[in-house]
Amino acid sequence: MKIIVIAAGSGKRLGEDTKNVPKYLIKVNEKTIMECQLDVFKKIPYEKFIVITGPHKEKFTLNNITYVEDRNYPQHDILGSLMEARNYISGEVLIVYSDIIFDDNILSKIVESKSDIGIAVDMNWEKAYEGRTEHPRSEAENVLVNSNEILKIKKNITDENNIGEFLGILKLSAKGSEIFVKKFLELEGIHVGRFHDAPSLQKAYLTDMIQELIDSGIKVSPIMISGKWCEIDTRQDLERTSRLFS
Repeated sequence: MKIIVIAAGSGKRLGEDTKNVPKYLIKVNEKTIMECQLDVFKKIPYEKFIVITGPHKEKFTLNNITYVEDRNYPQHDILGSLMEARNYISGEVLIVYSDIIFDDNILSKIVESKSDIGIAVDMNWEKAYEGRTEHPRSEAENVLVNSNEILKIKKNITDENNIGEFLGILKLSAKGSEIFVKKFLELEGIHVGRFHDAPSLQKAYLTDMIQELIDSGIKVSPIMISGKWCEIDTRQDLERTSRLFS
């Protein structure tokens, strides 16, 4: 298995914390988000750990990591940055956002999944938004689930039942990696204009690509998780995460 972390974002909502430091390197208590993730990933076998960097790439100094620089990060959003590492999307791959911290229970559930394309989903997501005034529930990357299949993924799904939240972790089997890259290359060659909820393919989120797979008749499976996790997007999130993972 390869692990790819998308860490090319600027993290502007964290203010001074990310003025001169990548978001992936801000500290939660005494460890960076990167170190917290690596601590969890040590529990599973993987052949390569790949980090996609953007601004302040020189601040990444840990050894035994493969760094891929997204030189066009101002023109990209999450999907564009991820595809800078497309040569590594082969075989079994775990794709992870750089602003989440999660425990061993969650990772175990994801690794055990046999789906070709599976995404980590929390069905008890709403409680995490209580008191979260700087990042309200309307900003959650929601998923609409039907049995063992994802029907819809986008922000602020409010008019349906069986709604969960996408954690920011995508697991691909060898077949899933092939499907994912092939579909992106097809789009790259022909797509113009808006791409789902994004102004363009370059500015798309990973969720836009997942919705494209669904709309193309490709099955995307939910990996139902239970455990402790946090997304760190604001100072308020950082303080909450520090308490939860103290």
